[in-house]
Amino acid sequence: MSQIAQLSEAEIEERFLIRGTRPVAFLLAGFTRTSDQFSVSFHDGEEMMLTTLLAVQMERGVLVFDCSGSDDINKRFQQSARHVFSGRPGGIQVQFSTGRATETIFGGSKAFAAALPDALLRLQRRETFRIETPIGKPLQFFGRRADGSLLNLPAHDMSVAGIGTTASALPEALVAGERLENCHFALPEDAHELFFSATVRHVTSQFGRNGLQQWRIGLHFENMPAIEENRIQRYIARVERERHELVVSR
Repeated sequence: MSQIAQLSEAEIEERFLIRGTRPVAFLLAGFTRTSDQFSVSFHDGEEMMLTTLLAVQMERGVLVFDCSGSDDINKRFQQSARHVFSGRPGGIQVQFSTGRATETIFGGSKAFAAALPDALLRLQRRETFRIETPIGKPLQFFGRRADGSLLNLPAHDMSVAGIGTTASALPEALVAGERLENCHFALPEDAHELFFSATVRHVTSQFGRNGLQQWRIGLHFENMPAIEENRIQRYIARVERERHELVVSR
């Protein structure tokens, strides 16, 4: 069990909760520059959509973020009294909540505005450092189900412990706890694929920015050889280095 997993909620808040309008605004402003994507749950977690933080307006005490491509979702979103944002910018788990949102115009397009949160949870588990995989170089995951059918899904994010995938339609009867055999994928520019087993950790419904429903499927690596874990770690380090160099060169 990791050190973080053994902490109580109070201990997690004491160590990782950032309080104060200015410190929180400073972090959120950084996320607007890197266009990190966040999922937002609302109506007590019954609904979810994806968004990107657009601007922090300190003088107004406002956070501006992208709205959904669906008018129905946007209408329900504004009816919710509380919205919980979750994301992993730079592989670090970030969570914060806002109150009611109002529609605004930003950069000539519709957006939402909400009061800046007064606290933000920033939690990193270094042993499972996770990155979003490059969109321009998508990784393709393959796994064999118990009924013999094949899962073929694009990867969204990855750590040395597992991989997150995205599906436009939910694979039939797929649930958390299912074990997949003969799994494999290839890292960009690598000569051979990685082979392993995997366990489904979660199956989560959400809405993309276009308003269409999609599914996030989290998979935990099983029987991953240490040499292959090293390959994944080198890949993650290379992606992070390339992203850092891109930000610096702007």
